Amino acid sequence: MKHLIVVAHPVEASLTMTLAGAFAHELQRLGHSPHTLDLYRMRFDPVLPAGELAPAGTEHAIDAVVLKAQQHVFAADVLTVIYPLWWLSMPAILKGFVDRVFARGFAYASDHGSVRPLLAGRKAVLITLSGAPLPVLMQSGNWKSVQDLQDTHIFRAAGFDLLEHLHIDSVAAPLGEALVLKHLERVRACARQHFTAA
Repeated sequence: MKHLIVVAHPVEASLTMTLAGAFAHELQRLGHSPHTLDLYRMRFDPVLPAGELAPAGTEHAIDAVVLKAQQHVFAADVLTVIYPLWWLSMPAILKGFVDRVFARGFAYASDHGSVRPLLAGRKAVLITLSGAPLPVLMQSGNWKSVQDLQDTHIFRAAGFDLLEHLHIDSVAAPLGEALVLKHLERVRACARQHFTAA
């Protein structure tokens, strides 16, 4: 299977980036072909220019980087997105990636308020991290908001079959080696659970 991993964290040595590397390595070990878009290292421009908001059905130029990202998404059997939750949302660079790459006409079509997904037939995995413990997020109702806005409104709305939203919680420095190893194993186990050949 072809996998596209999109990861967003400014610190290359962060837990987020380490988990992305472990996930990709486990996929390779399982015989898959992962490709990673590291948004910060590739200096992806999250700013949506006016020209990319052309009315539906009209011809407009698509930035070469955005077009290449769309080609990667379209070619992938599975999309995995790995990012920290900041203010219970994606980092701005990742939100800009969604705004520009998951554009109308590519990820969805809309007519009179009705949205039709255009990326059906693909699977997705989300891996997020937060400093807040998951039980606290759930008790406050904030976790449901994350699921509604990100899992459902973005990925499922575009047609992805969301296999899992793995959340790594209570992430606070300094992380001991044992805890890092535990998180690495959770990510590897996620890959094995969903992508080990039957």
